Amino acid sequence: MRRRVLLRSCAFVALAATASCTAAPAKVDTPGLVPRGTTLTTVKPTHQDLANTVSLSGKVTLSPVFGLVSPIDGQVRYLDVKAPQSTPTKPTKVANVWAGGKAHVVEIPAGAVFAGRLVDDKSTVTAGMPIVSARYVGYGIVADIDGGQAYKISGSLATVQAQIKNGPGPFACTQLGTIAALPPGTIPAPPTPTTSQSPTGPAVKVLVPPTDQGSGNQPSDATGLRLVCTAPADVELINGATVTLQVVTEKSANALVLPVEAVAGGQGKGKVDIVRPDRTRETRDVVLGLSDGKVIEIKSGLTGDETIAVPGPNLLAAPPVNNGDNVPFVGPS
Repeated sequence: MRRRVLLRSCAFVALAATASCTAAPAKVDTPGLVPRGTTLTTVKPTHQDLANTVSLSGKVTLSPVFGLVSPIDGQVRYLDVKAPQSTPTKPTKVANVWAGGKAHVVEIPAGAVFAGRLVDDKSTVTAGMPIVSARYVGYGIVADIDGGQAYKISGSLATVQAQIKNGPGPFACTQLGTIAALPPGTIPAPPTPTTSQSPTGPAVKVLVPPTDQGSGNQPSDATGLRLVCTAPADVELINGATVTLQVVTEKSANALVLPVEAVAGGQGKGKVDIVRPDRTRETRDVVLGLSDGKVIEIKSGLTGDETIAVPGPNLLAAPPVNNGDNVPFVGPS
């Protein structure tokens, strides 16, 4: 009995010695986790040509109407425009805008005819205001524009490329007039000479306005926001054919750019995080330019040698507005 207890004690001691000699498992960090705020990705500014583009859907249209705008702030004085006997091969003078005692001519380009006055004669107008509508003789390409696209295109349209579905293209398309919506055009009827008997002398001719539009011109209907352009003469066009237009609104050659993910902000002013050699960050203001959706132009604020953190800095949200009673201000319903 004593021997059996002794054997059990020895076995227990052996097991304890074995357990005490077994090494504890090493602590393993979870892979992929780093301290919060550590910069994992950085980029260097690069240079490339950049362009802002807007895509529009259009159609080939016969005799499209387009608008001409006032070149300056002033008073518009219309001229009497006779209906042409054939397609004009030279520009047609249709109005003067007077400012500071000087007349600024408004002309319809060759290949188009007068289609209507858009404001009253002697109206005060501003630069860029549509004042005359014209009708292009032949095929043109017309694309409707929504309000958001209008502000991207207006005043900065550089080039237009067109591609006809299952047809010719791409080819340069020459813009006609303005993209602004046009009211109905009006064409004043010329006065009709009639004979009147003077009570003290022979009959004389007087001019009496007629009751119909006897000028031979057809006034234009109202249009919405749209771009009208013409194709080169050697491009075959079919009325109603579908066209895709790519409008380049602005270009910048050899621009300094960063990925959009590295920049906080979208237009005008923005911020970037510069990574110093010791891996700390410095948030810096930059002036932004064009963007193609992948990269954005840095106009100023960087030399091009910096290392930039990706993603860019987070902008603090504005505090909620309240009415003084700690109640959020909703505004009038």
